[in-house]
Amino acid sequence: MPTLNITGKTTVYGIIADPIDHVRAPMVFNPAFEAYGIDAVMVPFHVTPDDLPAAIAGMKVMPNFGGLTITVPHKVAMMALCDELGASARRVGAANAARFTEDRRLIGDNFDGQGYVAGVTKGGFDFTGKRVLQAGAGGAGMAIAFAVAEAGAAAITIANRTVAKAAALADRVRAAFPACDVTGTAADIAPAGFDIMVNTTSLGLHAGDALPIDVDALDPGTVVSEIIMIPEETELLARAKAKGHPVHYGRPMLDEQARLIAAFIGCPFPD
Repeated sequence: MPTLNITGKTTVYGIIADPIDHVRAPMVFNPAFEAYGIDAVMVPFHVTPDDLPAAIAGMKVMPNFGGLTITVPHKVAMMALCDELGASARRVGAANAARFTEDRRLIGDNFDGQGYVAGVTKGGFDFTGKRVLQAGAGGAGMAIAFAVAEAGAAAITIANRTVAKAAALADRVRAAFPACDVTGTAADIAPAGFDIMVNTTSLGLHAGDALPIDVDALDPGTVVSEIIMIPEETELLARAKAKGHPVHYGRPMLDEQARLIAAFIGCPFPD
C-alpha cells in the first residue's frame, strides 16, 4: 500500500471525536491527498467534551495545522469556539468542519446536508418539486432537512420519536425556506405519498435494529436512501430492494462531503 510522504512542509488536518475508533474521514482524505498530490495528512484526535476548548486552543497556535472535521459529540459545542460561522452552520446550529485563516481565526461551517444532497443528486435523483419523508431529527437530520429544502423539495415530512423535536425542526426549516411545506410528525407515520425517503436515524447500525419506517407501506417507486455507511446495506435498504424500490447508499454522502470540506479547509480535490 502506498504511504503518504510526510515532511516538515506537510499541512496537518484532523478529525475530532469521542470516541474516535469509528471515524472514517482519514480513510477518505488521506488516499485522496496522495492521489491528487496534495501535501497534507489527516489525523484522528480523541478529544473529550471537557477538553475540547483546550484542544482547539492548542491547534490554533500551530501554523501548520490547517483545519479539522468534527463529529459526535462536538458539532454543537464547536459553534462557540469558532470566530466566524457559515450560513449552513448558523441555520443548523452545529459545525462539522472548521478551518484556520492565516491570522489563525477559526471559521466553521456544516456540510452534512450538502454532502447528502450532492450524493443523491449524482445518483440521478432531483429533489426539485419532490415530496420527502425524513426519519429522524437529530444532528445529521437537521442539516439534511435544511439542505433538501434548499435543493427545491416541495414538501418534507420529518418523522421522529419525539414529535416536539420534529415540529421544532420543521418550523426552523420552513422559516428559512418558506416555499417548502415542512411538517413534523410521529415516527410511526404511514410512509405513503412520498417520492424519496431518507433514514437519518441510527436504526440500521446494528443487527436486529427495528426499521425506521414500514417498507411495505411505501408507494411503488419511492427511492429509499441511507446515511449509514457500515453496514453498507442496512436492513432498510435490503428490504426496500427486495420490494423493488430504487435505493441509495450512505457512502456517497461521505465522499461528496469530503470534497466539499476539502475545498473549505483549503486543500480542494481536483474535479
